[in-house]
Amino acid sequence: MCIEGPQFSTRAESHWFRAMGASVIGMTNMPEAKLAREAQIAYGTLAMATDYDCWHPREAAVTAETAIANLQQNAARAQRIAAEAIRLLGEEQPQSDAHTALASALVTPLEAMSQEKAAVIKPLLAPTDRVEELES
Repeated sequence: MCIEGPQFSTRAESHWFRAMGASVIGMTNMPEAKLAREAQIAYGTLAMATDYDCWHPREAAVTAETAIANLQQNAARAQRIAAEAIRLLGEEQPQSDAHTALASALVTPLEAMSQEKAAVIKPLLAPTDRVEELES
């Protein structure tokens, strides 16, 4: 569940989010995930908990001090994880459907587009195989 931040959910809100099926409540991922898809960029989230205010009965309600302290600890962990992910991606870049997300997003078939319209959308479709269709 992505909520508008910065804010902390009340216990009632957290229970409601959980009842709707959310297992993580955060203030990031939107609109970033949609923008990344539109840019045909594979996107992954590294989510790290700062508190367990609603579902863990032995935990106290979240405070800014607790969340910030946990956030600072998580920052160091995230840097180590990101460095390892970058190293692994440098060795082998996996293929992702995200890299060609716009290839099937067009409402107007490529063959029905004017040359002018094709020239406008060509950069958006690169590097998909469909770019070759535009050039013919």
